[in-house]
Amino acid sequence: MAMEENNLNEHQYDENQIQVLEGLEAVRKRPGMYIGSTSERGLHHLVWEIVDNSIDEALADYCDHIQVAIEADNSITVIDNGRGIPVGIHEKTGRPAVEVIMTVLHAGGKFGGGGYKVSGGLHGVGASVVNALSTNLDVYVHRDGQIYHLNFKRGIPTKELEVIGETDVTGTRTHFLPDPEIFDETTVYSYETLSHRLRELAFLNKGLKVTIADKRPGQEKDDTFHYEGGIKSYVEHLNKSKEVLHTPFYAEKEEQGITVEVAIQYNDGFSSNIYSFANNIHTYEGGMHESGFKTGLTRVINDYARKNNLFKDADPNLTGDDVREGLTAIISIKHPDPQFEGQTKTKLGNSEARTITDASFSELFSKFLFENPNIAKVIVEKGLMASRARLAAKKARELTRRKGAFEISNLPGKLADCSSRDASLSELYIVEGDSAGGSAKQGRDRHFQAILPLRGKILNVEKARLDKILSNNEIRSMVTAMGTGIAEDFDITKARYHKIVIMTDADVDGAHIRTLLLTFFYRYMRPLIDHGYIYIAQPPLYKVQQGKAAYYAYNDKEMERIVSELPKQPKPGLQRYKGLGEMNADQLWETTMDPENRTLLQVNLDDAIEADQIFDMLMGDKVEPRRNFIQDNAVYVKNLDI
Repeated sequence: MAMEENNLNEHQYDENQIQVLEGLEAVRKRPGMYIGSTSERGLHHLVWEIVDNSIDEALADYCDHIQVAIEADNSITVIDNGRGIPVGIHEKTGRPAVEVIMTVLHAGGKFGGGGYKVSGGLHGVGASVVNALSTNLDVYVHRDGQIYHLNFKRGIPTKELEVIGETDVTGTRTHFLPDPEIFDETTVYSYETLSHRLRELAFLNKGLKVTIADKRPGQEKDDTFHYEGGIKSYVEHLNKSKEVLHTPFYAEKEEQGITVEVAIQYNDGFSSNIYSFANNIHTYEGGMHESGFKTGLTRVINDYARKNNLFKDADPNLTGDDVREGLTAIISIKHPDPQFEGQTKTKLGNSEARTITDASFSELFSKFLFENPNIAKVIVEKGLMASRARLAAKKARELTRRKGAFEISNLPGKLADCSSRDASLSELYIVEGDSAGGSAKQGRDRHFQAILPLRGKILNVEKARLDKILSNNEIRSMVTAMGTGIAEDFDITKARYHKIVIMTDADVDGAHIRTLLLTFFYRYMRPLIDHGYIYIAQPPLYKVQQGKAAYYAYNDKEMERIVSELPKQPKPGLQRYKGLGEMNADQLWETTMDPENRTLLQVNLDDAIEADQIFDMLMGDKVEPRRNFIQDNAVYVKNLDI
């Protein structure tokens, strides 16, 4: 029974209410414990907590449309057409269920085992945390023919649950404004970040329609994501800039309450891209479901090849690496009780997931190969070519190995090494050309800075196998200097430098060399990026000279500001650096290499799937996607050296 608003205060100090306030107060005091951080990532995490509740309705087959909007004031609205959050009185608290869900930590259908068979959400802290970290939150529930409304200020209800109208639909609309006291870095949402994840959720939940709209003035845009093919469509999307070898294979099976979905498609490339998900969470670190898939894939392909005489008698079985060359795969499982492990809690630990994924996938993939002998032959031949290249690469890899971790005699001749043997202090500058290399060698601090000049552009690794890559002198020099090995031999603990700085000219050629290097590190030395060892130097673009005083500007805006702040006489001189070689050693040290003054950009991967697509699109064989990218982004180019 609804209470009068003027009686609300009588009921705010019973033990239930005090417990609620204490719980949400803890969230406001230590928000990072609940949403990871209060940076931009934490800000977006608020959206995922609300969207995850709608996804749970979709997983239970009660919802087929989710709408997300960034409102004009950077607040967020999430609407679904599910059953609507329950509004009846909650037995233990004596409060409406919707209020309990919005104010009590871990209160929701996913924690009792009765509300949802399977639920998403990594932290599972839910709507109450979003409520606690918002200046204002409104929830509208369409249920039982009526519209219910609740409003909260920083997690505290401002009134009793009330009926504000009638309805002939069901669902929930949640609107919240993140609290700038909590999110002091930014309260501005990124349309790209939100739309990318919402598209991923649409792929992972076939048939679900997800729409997003940006209503901020001057930024208005919207997208709709709806894929009847689910992860089969996802694989096609990931391979859109690649030359594919066959139509996608898709399998779905439920066993012991666990649903396994797998989609695979081979392309003519040399890298493998396997992405696994558990309850819609991207398991970056893999886990049991991914292991089960890999085991099944290798066994099924070898069994098929032997039974159908596709191997010569002397041919050894294909390895896991052989059968995964050129593979794009999505593994998605829905588990009633997922156990997440690993450093970032993105590794699935349930052992039964391995056997069930292996068995389900193997049974259906074996049948697919048997029914499609032409595709099966293409897949086996792709693996055999990879096997031969692997043996050639093994020989080439021996050339890059050094006998001892710090044996100087084996280092490449053009490397000017540092004297420090402490890898955590040592830096390797990879420099474009001998001219810049000479300045860098003279200007550096020899104690901890090593210089490796590259002659010309390195090989585009997106278009070559490992055996060819390792026959490239520039790549061999880099691998040897770093000491880590490469590909399957890579060992991060053997890294001789914990800062690897790409230092190229600020022109088109420099940008191309930088992209080639980043592609190489991403494909063959990925842990260097994951551990934050790769950096990009930021040399100045301009030198402004007035009398004996010199000022450096790193972009046009900075140059204009410096010029405007200088006295008009004598007239300042302006020099635009075309390349690092134009700087003398002192200037290069002062602007780009001195830890006290320099600016370094650390390379990190917030989204490996997006990174893979960009590298493939920029560096791969297909011209059309690259042309489209250039046309779409040409408007943002400020300086282009011709």
